[in-house]
Amino acid sequence: MVPGYGNSGPLHWQSLWEAQHPAYQRVEQDDWEQPHVQAWVDTLNAAIHQAPQSVVLVAHSLGCMTVVRWAQQYTGNVVGALLVAPVDLDEPTNIPLPVRQGAFTPIPLEPLPFPTIVVASTSDPYAHISRAEVFAKAWGASFVDVGDCGHLSADAGFGPWAAGEQLLADLIRRA
Repeated sequence: MVPGYGNSGPLHWQSLWEAQHPAYQRVEQDDWEQPHVQAWVDTLNAAIHQAPQSVVLVAHSLGCMTVVRWAQQYTGNVVGALLVAPVDLDEPTNIPLPVRQGAFTPIPLEPLPFPTIVVASTSDPYAHISRAEVFAKAWGASFVDVGDCGHLSADAGFGPWAAGEQLLADLIRRA
């Protein structure tokens, strides 16, 4: 699990999935409130290399950009990624200032070296659906439009998110 800015709280679907699946591990950043791209990427890299088996990354929000940046710099035993609600850092109008200052821009638009699914909402305040689709195409990912679902977070009313678990199961089968 690769949460975004502020981490994923106890009611977030990532946290709920972790509670249901003890094998799921969260990448714990040193500073969730002042994200810096290289620190976050290096922490992700360390977690990937400590994993005893192949890894499927499940990222949300700024965590998606961390995964994409990781793939530019490193290799590892990553066999797939579910990228949910990627933020559009190139359009910072609604993005919190600490995120904008964390050097995550420009957004990489190179293909990812593993099967990927990008999930986005038509009402995400942090990325227009058309931009999320551009990201998916550039990254060589499948694209899933889930409709009017906000930022796909606990604040947007997402709890366990069974449809997301099905997407993850499909991705694992492909990987």
